[in-house]
Amino acid sequence: MEWFNPFGLVFMLAIMIPNIIYAARHPEGFVNKWNCKAAELIEQIGRYCCFALMIFNIPGTWFGWWSDEAFAGYLIVNTVLVLLYVLAWVIGFGKQPMLRAVVLSVLPSLVFLFSAIMSRSVLLGLSALLFAPSHILISCKNASFEK
Repeated sequence: MEWFNPFGLVFMLAIMIPNIIYAARHPEGFVNKWNCKAAELIEQIGRYCCFALMIFNIPGTWFGWWSDEAFAGYLIVNTVLVLLYVLAWVIGFGKQPMLRAVVLSVLPSLVFLFSAIMSRSVLLGLSALLFAPSHILISCKNASFEK
C-alpha cells in the first residue's frame, strides 16, 4: 500500500455518495449565492487535490502511519467522521441552514486534515489547509442567504 490507499478510496466514495444523490435529485445544481472567485478557486483546488491525495500517496511527500495503532486510529476516527457526515445528510437539519452548512463542511474538512496528520502526507495536509477554511467559508456564506 505504498502508493495506493484503498481505505482512502472507500472514505472518498462514502463522502461522495450523498453528494451524488443530491445532484441526481437536483438537476438544476447548487446555486452559489456568494460569489467570491478567489475563495471558489482555492476551494476547488483544495477539494480535488484532497480527493486524489486521499487515494494516491505521492512518494517523498507521504511518510505513512507512525504505527499500527496510528493506522487503527485513522480507520476508526475517519469511519466515525464519515458516518456522521452521511447521517448529517440524512437528517438534513430542516430549517437550520447554518447548522447544516457548518456540519456538512466541517466534517469532510476534518477527514482530510486528520488523514493528512495520521498518514503524514505533506501534500494532503497542504490541500486540506486550502480546502477546509474556503469550503467552510463558502458554505456558511451561502447558508446566510437561505431563509
